Amino acid sequence: MLSVRESCLTVSVGVCVAIAMSGPPLLAENPFAVDVPTAPDGVQRAVVEADSYDFSPHHLVVRAGRPVELTFKSLTWLVPHNVIIDDPRSGLAIREAIPAGESVMVRFTPMVPGTFAIYCDKKLPLFKSHRDKGMEGVLEVR
Repeated sequence: MLSVRESCLTVSVGVCVAIAMSGPPLLAENPFAVDVPTAPDGVQRAVVEADSYDFSPHHLVVRAGRPVELTFKSLTWLVPHNVIIDDPRSGLAIREAIPAGESVMVRFTPMVPGTFAIYCDKKLPLFKSHRDKGMEGVLEVR
């Protein structure tokens, strides 16, 4: 049960993160952005759900110079996905498969502030890619 000084932020279905209301706000300027919480061990951790053509949450905010651990959980049972964050100028070069119905964890330490695309580029021949169908999110490094 949350105290009077705490609120609840839904990060993914069935997951609730308590936010202390007395400290600085944890929500980013974008009301749909989720500030990834830092665990006691110093790692910023979040679970991102990969559904048909969507990442949820789709806008994550992390701090530069601190390790990040994102678990991408596939909600689909037939369609595989992947997660790509590819920005050579920042040193981010992540490309991991997300098998249907499974999860994959990616670990990295962003060093350069900026806004970077998170997307899935899977596609069937003669069809649009998952990214073209809207499976794209944002990693904001502050």
